[in-house]
Amino acid sequence: MSGVGGERAGRAGDGGGPVRLAEAGGGAAGARRTAGSPRLDRALWRALGDLGFFALRVPEAEGGVGLGLVEAVLVFEEAGRVLLPGPLVATHLAAGAVPGAATGETVVAAVDGGLVEWLADADVVRGDATGAVPLRSLDPLTPLHRVPAGRPAPDPVAILLSAAEQLGTALRVGELAAQHARAREQFGRPVGAFQAVAHLCAGILIRAETARAAVYAAAVTADPADIAAARILADEAAVRGARDCLQVHGGMGFTWESEVHLHLKRAWVRTQRAGGLTQSEDLLAAALASETV
Repeated sequence: MSGVGGERAGRAGDGGGPVRLAEAGGGAAGARRTAGSPRLDRALWRALGDLGFFALRVPEAEGGVGLGLVEAVLVFEEAGRVLLPGPLVATHLAAGAVPGAATGETVVAAVDGGLVEWLADADVVRGDATGAVPLRSLDPLTPLHRVPAGRPAPDPVAILLSAAEQLGTALRVGELAAQHARAREQFGRPVGAFQAVAHLCAGILIRAETARAAVYAAAVTADPADIAAARILADEAAVRGARDCLQVHGGMGFTWESEVHLHLKRAWVRTQRAGGLTQSEDLLAAALASETV
């Protein structure tokens, strides 16, 4: 046991340099495959620590960057855009509380709604991971374990940062869909000239921009109801956007030549974080009901 209330020390091996798992598609650097399972790239993790990724909201007097939630949301948006793997949210939230988390020397995972991401690679696990059982993760870049422990109330900041990652995915798949619609030709015309494809691309953009406004507003207000609304919109923008992007790409979207399917799988996994979508819907509904009484 570590000294951080109810946290467990894990084991993790050092990885080599960053590699692209989606070799032709790009966008998924920072993990490597070992016997079919992804392993965290410790060199990249320390590099993120050196850049201040985990210490963004730690006060300067304590060795951190001294920024706020708005800046953290922008950074996590970019992490989602490039499919950056690893327990980013858990390590970020542990910075300042767990030694080495802020600098990237310590990888921190957390029990989240009965699941733990990257348990085998974590040095510290926040929460009770006793009896953890490995799951076959839908996302090949996010190893999962299930734990029988209860479901603690999710941290609103964890919800918002996950929503920011979903926003990054939504924006990225919009770019990928538009690029493919312009470049791919059929019957002598770009496929984007066909109404059905154009409508798919427009829908991706509308959902992504709506989610962007909600996530940015929640970062400013930090209100739990605003965060719940942002999470709902960001989850929809990421999942539906990735699905529609996959349709625009046709069969190629399902192959390892493209990163599209990786965005969809990561977006699905994120919807299970921090209490899941249903809990955010309940929170928002309760907040709206109280305002109308």
